[in-house]
Amino acid sequence: MEQLSWISYTCLTLAVSFLLTVVMMPQLLKLCRRKGYYDLPNERKVHQNNIPRLGGVLFAPLMMVAVAASLVVKISLQSMSVPFVSLSVGFVLTGTFLIYLIGLLDDLYGLKASLKFGIQLFVSLFLPFCGLYVHNLYGLFGLYELPYWFAYPLTVFVSLLIVNAINLIDGIDGLSSGLSLMAIFVFGTLFFRHEMYFYTLYCAGLFGTVAGFFLYNMFGNAEKGTKTFMGDTGSLTLGYALTFMSIRYMMTCTATRPNDMHNTALLVPYTLLLVPCFDLVRVSLMRLWHRVSIFHPDKTHIHHKCMQAGFSMRCTLCIILFLQAAFGGLNWLLVLADASISVIVLTDIALFVLFNVYLNMQIRRRTHTHNSL
Repeated sequence: MEQLSWISYTCLTLAVSFLLTVVMMPQLLKLCRRKGYYDLPNERKVHQNNIPRLGGVLFAPLMMVAVAASLVVKISLQSMSVPFVSLSVGFVLTGTFLIYLIGLLDDLYGLKASLKFGIQLFVSLFLPFCGLYVHNLYGLFGLYELPYWFAYPLTVFVSLLIVNAINLIDGIDGLSSGLSLMAIFVFGTLFFRHEMYFYTLYCAGLFGTVAGFFLYNMFGNAEKGTKTFMGDTGSLTLGYALTFMSIRYMMTCTATRPNDMHNTALLVPYTLLLVPCFDLVRVSLMRLWHRVSIFHPDKTHIHHKCMQAGFSMRCTLCIILFLQAAFGGLNWLLVLADASISVIVLTDIALFVLFNVYLNMQIRRRTHTHNSL
């Protein structure tokens, strides 16, 4: 009975955040047009029009409003006590506010990459110091429970990786939001199975507002002023939220299944964020190989390569979303086949490399054909 009750409040949270986003987005777009807050086209961008860039401003506020509204309804109807805000939740909300603020300032005025990275590093430090850290690798390359001196820096690295991966893959319509929606849905479902209902509401609120944005981003018309990008405000907020969900899920599995700490506690968040994180690692390694700063902007991300290989923007979106889903299905089958976590990760790396080799071949073939004409 309690689960049915929480299902209804989860649906209420999702509906409130989605409807508020759909209703408030036109007003936000009017503000962007009036103030000139546009993402202008340049040699690194794939769009040709001036597009409002503040769509992600709504993510964090409307998610919190939707969650608060559902809790107020539940408290008033069922005489539930006011939920206690734990230290971890308080720190995460503070970190979310700071990274939201730095994203907003970047969208409005433009900030140096090094300054943004410094703020990301600062808020990433919040996670381990409130008890949220990557504590176990479940046999990955022979590593299990980690000592604090290694687990804390690893957690900060993972946070920076996820935040920047979601931020930097936001290069074509629907890609960052589409990948995030897939991950948020799975995390919300798993939190519900673990009876972590507050976190389920958190996922539902975020899913609803990102889904509302997705409609305007994918199906809006630039000439009519109904199209928007999420900007750094949205992508950084999403990245930090997904970092929190990933580590919270790992810690939840340890707490609820101490005698059966299966490697899926690590494999689930790893798989859900595999494509953007693998792509960021690949791009960073290539920049280091060519002795360029890892902050140096270029067009070598996976969505750029797909379009250079001749695929349209919509086709590129479908390919990358399918690729993410395919890795999810493959890893699930490998878990059922009782493959070790090391074998699964190495298989994923090999397949991701092969996919990029295929793209490189297509790009070279297309360039050769173009030059010979």
